[in-house]
Amino acid sequence: MANRIPRVPVREQDPKVRATNFEEVCYGYNKEEALLEASRCLNCKNPRCMTACPVSLQIPRFIAELAAGNIAGAAAVIAEDSSLPAVCGRVCPQETQCEGSCILGVKGEPVAIGKLERFVADYSRQEGKPAAENAGAKAKNGHKVAVIGSGPAGLACASDLAKWGYDVTVFEALHKAGGVLEYGIPEFRLPKDKVLKHEIDDVRALGVKIETNVIVGRTITIDSLMDNEGFEAVFIGTGAGLPKFMNIPGENLNGVFSANEFLTRNNLMKAWREDYLTPIHAGKKVCVVGGGNVAMDAARTALRLGAEVHIVYRRTEAELPARREEVHHAAEEGIIFDMLTNPVEVIGDEKGWVKALKCIRMELGEPDESGRRSPVPVAGSEFEIPTETVIMALGTSPNPLISKTTQGLETSRRGCLVANEEGATTRPGVFAGGDAVTGAATVILAMGAGRTAAKAIDNYLKQA
Repeated sequence: MANRIPRVPVREQDPKVRATNFEEVCYGYNKEEALLEASRCLNCKNPRCMTACPVSLQIPRFIAELAAGNIAGAAAVIAEDSSLPAVCGRVCPQETQCEGSCILGVKGEPVAIGKLERFVADYSRQEGKPAAENAGAKAKNGHKVAVIGSGPAGLACASDLAKWGYDVTVFEALHKAGGVLEYGIPEFRLPKDKVLKHEIDDVRALGVKIETNVIVGRTITIDSLMDNEGFEAVFIGTGAGLPKFMNIPGENLNGVFSANEFLTRNNLMKAWREDYLTPIHAGKKVCVVGGGNVAMDAARTALRLGAEVHIVYRRTEAELPARREEVHHAAEEGIIFDMLTNPVEVIGDEKGWVKALKCIRMELGEPDESGRRSPVPVAGSEFEIPTETVIMALGTSPNPLISKTTQGLETSRRGCLVANEEGATTRPGVFAGGDAVTGAATVILAMGAGRTAAKAIDNYLKQA
């Protein structure tokens, strides 16, 4: 009978209201809603949802505890495999991973696994029960490991190593921990003080030390960490923070941002808050170039700063790589989608500021290497979109600082660190994972890579 219960809808802010504020869009489940949704789970003997989860979260177990009303038990199950459940419940692409593999989704709606994970994490936080208390950390084993970067890969790696008794120190270049979770994801999708800070504090509660304002490759090096400070292994989880541009005329004009800079200034420096002295000028019209999650985040941020916002994308809406939920929310809020459109020039005024984006119409041709149909320019179809700001959301690549200051670290043609399936790099004792290895990807994939590398580091040090 469980599979006949319809999926419990999630309450959200009204689109017209939320488009004017930075408060969280999705309200999440209350206890009654969460228990009802948990009752839909079939508790499969061969759970495809768990196999599809990059961190191998024991999904049927935690949902069974929740369905029985044992929320603390559900939190304990989640804490065995994830140090960031409230984050993952909000930002993971469940529709292509755990929920996308749910058997109920074959003929109906899958279990809302992400929303249930979020509920358990939020309920535990509101009840004042840190997840770290449930994680069963062991006594220190005398081995020191350095983790570079406090984003999802670094935090996942550090958490597992700390649970196993390692003395772990995380080195973060910025003044706040969290990496892309802190600077890249907007407040309306991931509240920083209410949610992210709490989960990072849970990581600290495991015994993990986090040192901010430390730029590895400048302040210190991997060589000095290993040779002078007693770290026996290093994990590099520095992400992919180097933005890409189109290399079209006018990209150096005032008013052209990378999405990375625009989101960092708004999130990390609180540029959207009137009581912070770090404003950012978006203007009355903004064009965001790109179609991924970062493009949606930048567009929805600019909208909340008072601009009319256009998403400029060279394929159709069907090819947008962003999550369906984010595209849906952006459209609801009034973002304008200019599909089959590609910029060819940023046009400036006599003072050097952006005044328009010159574009050309596109049509879909033959599929490219990824299987998507390649966009082809339509001759003579150029036109201009008046705008004050252009935000390039075209992806990112790893910063080369660490690879250039560390001997023995091999990189790929794309500038990514070369590592095997376990995260071992070409330098003995140095491991890497997440976007630093794969290029820009998802939070949960980075966490999975961090956990995989933690196991490899554990094996490496036990054999040393």
